[in-house]
Amino acid sequence: MTKTRMRLLLATLAVTIGVLMDVVNAPDAQVRLRSRDPGPRGGPNAAGGPLPGLTAAQLALFEAGQEEFTDEEGVGDGLGPRYNLNSCVGCHSQGGVGGTSPAVNPQVAVATAFGGRNTVPFFVTPDGPAREARYKYKSDGTRDGGVHALFVVSGRADATGDARGCAIRQEDFAAQARAGNLIFRIPTPTFGAGLIEQIPDGTIVANQAANAGRKGTLGIRGRPHRVPLNGTTNVNGNDGTVARFGWKAQNKSLLMFAGEAYNVEMGISNELFQTERDETAGCQFASTPNDTTNAEAVSAADALSAIDKFAHFMRFLAPPAPSPNRPGGATSIANGRALFQSVGCALCHTPTLQTGNASVTALRKQPVNLYSDLLLHGMGPRLADDIPQVQAGPDEFRTAPLWGLGQRIFFLHDGRTTDLLEAIRAHASGRSAKFAASEANGVIAAYDRLGEQQKQDLVNFLRSL
Repeated sequence: MTKTRMRLLLATLAVTIGVLMDVVNAPDAQVRLRSRDPGPRGGPNAAGGPLPGLTAAQLALFEAGQEEFTDEEGVGDGLGPRYNLNSCVGCHSQGGVGGTSPAVNPQVAVATAFGGRNTVPFFVTPDGPAREARYKYKSDGTRDGGVHALFVVSGRADATGDARGCAIRQEDFAAQARAGNLIFRIPTPTFGAGLIEQIPDGTIVANQAANAGRKGTLGIRGRPHRVPLNGTTNVNGNDGTVARFGWKAQNKSLLMFAGEAYNVEMGISNELFQTERDETAGCQFASTPNDTTNAEAVSAADALSAIDKFAHFMRFLAPPAPSPNRPGGATSIANGRALFQSVGCALCHTPTLQTGNASVTALRKQPVNLYSDLLLHGMGPRLADDIPQVQAGPDEFRTAPLWGLGQRIFFLHDGRTTDLLEAIRAHASGRSAKFAASEANGVIAAYDRLGEQQKQDLVNFLRSL
């Protein structure tokens, strides 16, 4: 090869390398190289069916509960007078019946269904999550924290009843937002809830004490949500045991969870909550309580009240099935699972706990792959909702179980994002004048030090769940 040809070849190679470097360094190329959330996993629902190993009688209870869970309530059934939606499945359908908020928000349509005189609140959108509204404070400055229903039955006339004579109006949510007093919650998935219910308190407490040294180094504390019995009012019947359901682990049992939701979200009184939340005389269209045990029924399933059926449906609802290779392939998912442990995510999102000696064989001594320690953790000002709930502080939340996350659309307690990476970053925040720093700061710092491919592997693992 002549010197001239050699110089020409080297010059051409230099130009080629330069062009390649320009491509790699271009802003759009950097975006391509960064990790990203692949989004909800497609394919069939990962959950929604019954637990394996149920007896025929237990399966009948599951099916009766599923039917009740999917029913739409009307005025004559006791809907309202104030409500957020008219069915359980409306809020719990993503990933299967019993899941979480779907892609199309059913609250938009229900606002004016059957002549209802409601305005859709600004924070309820067709492609946003189903939401409930809470106020931090009452008008007198004392703490509130309760659910303020979005809609009223005024003007609604459906097949079950006529509320055109009801004249109550919606609350002014826009004014509460301007005052900085409004916060939101989205539905929590109920998959595998019966397994979670059967985890012994001692197992939760023992897991809290595990890996104490590493947790301490990273600033992770966490505590079980107990209602103390030393003379204080036991407002939700936990009797000093560890509660575990809801965003702040405020409910102990699925029956309590079901009764509260029926009363608060649909306005339907029941055997746990026997009085209406709004007792306006001209807006009562069903006897109180609206739903009770039917002692004259010919079968056990028919005898149960709706909240008993809801509880049995959730109790016998199978956990989600993870994907072995989607998204990203089996190798990426395996790498992500290892990183989940090494970074420290698993210190709070405990991969597996164990049920105790349950009376139902399908729930007895079973692994519960929930990815949660069921403890309350201080999450810092970035996530704090400033709502104390029973013994949970205004910046504390239960570690959200991650099973089923692969098909989830909306993240965090208020549904503020559909991007899993954004949800991860929101776990980190420094202290403020009102709230301590997030317990997750050390873990998120370790996550931030990962390479982009490692981050992608971790996200692929999460989306495989």
